[in-house]
Amino acid sequence: MSDLAKVISIVNQKGGTGKTTTTTNLGVAIGKMGHKVLLIDMDAQGNMTFHFGIQDKYTKSMSHVLIDDVSLNEIAIERESVFIAPSDVSLADAEVSLVNAEGREYILKNAIDKARKKFDYILIDCAPALSILSINALTASDHILVPLQMEVLSMQGLSQILETVFQVKENLNNNLTILGILPVMFDTRRTITSEILNHIKGNFGIRVLDNNIGIDVKLVEAPSFGQSIFEYAPLSAGAMAYMRVAREFLSLMR
Repeated sequence: MSDLAKVISIVNQKGGTGKTTTTTNLGVAIGKMGHKVLLIDMDAQGNMTFHFGIQDKYTKSMSHVLIDDVSLNEIAIERESVFIAPSDVSLADAEVSLVNAEGREYILKNAIDKARKKFDYILIDCAPALSILSINALTASDHILVPLQMEVLSMQGLSQILETVFQVKENLNNNLTILGILPVMFDTRRTITSEILNHIKGNFGIRVLDNNIGIDVKLVEAPSFGQSIFEYAPLSAGAMAYMRVAREFLSLMR
């Protein structure tokens, strides 16, 4: 590994797309392979924080990083071979405060730059909306990964994501690239699944990962127990799928 962590935002402006599930389980899978991983919860709903069952186990969160210049290392909590920078509803207040802050788009980048030497990979779980928090995440990132359901409306959302990435790349972060699209909740029994997959491959000019995440009830249940899929159901189809995605992810990072 290089001396500095690779920073990847997990992005989708539509809610319920498996974004938090992917950040959590991909991060843990990479950690299980021996890499040092930091997962940043940049969603005021704190879904990833809840996924790890740490919502009541911290005193400082991402809002303190963004507003009070607290370091990521100070707030990070270790769970399941990774570190999590937690979030809660106070992040919504922080977002309001950032609107008039000097250099507001670079505040998260500045915090991440101070932590990059301590990790191999930093994954950011972005909020499902275009906001100053999302712009901060994209400005701080080397790549984005887009979890995408094979649905007609998802393609419309994909166009919006690409436009946002283009704007950030043009104005704030020239190094930002799209790592690829990860098909999630993938159902091979539906004809439209393959139709949309082929349409995306043929028309968007973006890499679609060879591996996908199928439908697995264990992935849905795991957050209720405050665990990743690897802790909750290590032999499940979902766990094996995310391990395959992690291997492909690491191969793309080389």
